[in-house]
This record gives sequence, C-alpha cells and structure tokens, in this order.
Amino acid sequence: MSDGSCAHIRAITAVKSAKRLECNECVKIGARWVHLRTCQECGTTCCCDDSPNRHATKHVRASKHPVIASAEPVERWLYCYPDDAFAEY
Repeated sequence: MSDGSCAHIRAITAVKSAKRLECNECVKIGARWVHLRTCQECGTTCCCDDSPNRHATKHVRASKHPVIASAEPVERWLYCYPDDAFAEY
C-alpha cells in the first residue's frame, strides 16, 4: 500500500471507507461538494480542496490526522498531508 517513503501511509493496514457518501460539514451548512475524502485515523468523510469549503484539509489541520483516502467509488489512493506523499492501493 505504501509509496515507500511515508511512515504515515505505511502504518495504514486497512483502509477506512466512507460510511455515507456525503460531507458531514457541508450537509450541516447546506453547501455542495465536488469529491469526498475519508480520514484514515477517525473515519470522518469531508469534501476535497476542489470543493468551496475544503473540509478535508480543515479536518486534517484541526485534528492532526495525517492521511486521507479518496472516498470516490472508483478511486483507490491515499494521501499524506505532512509528507505530501501519495500511494495507490
């Protein structure tokens, strides 16, 4: 699963999937999202940086949880914010 250089990604043994295909934060404020990302530490699903509110990045910064996975059904990748590392699985 690892790109070989990121300890955060190497530590992921099972990828957490979105429980619901929606950004919880966008739902609360009636906003729209483009794509979804799921935190690999707590399982929270939020919107991507192409979305107006960028909730996934806000979650990472507030929580210090480093790795997200795409929650899009046809995408299978992980991204580590602190290491700017990407890995497909």
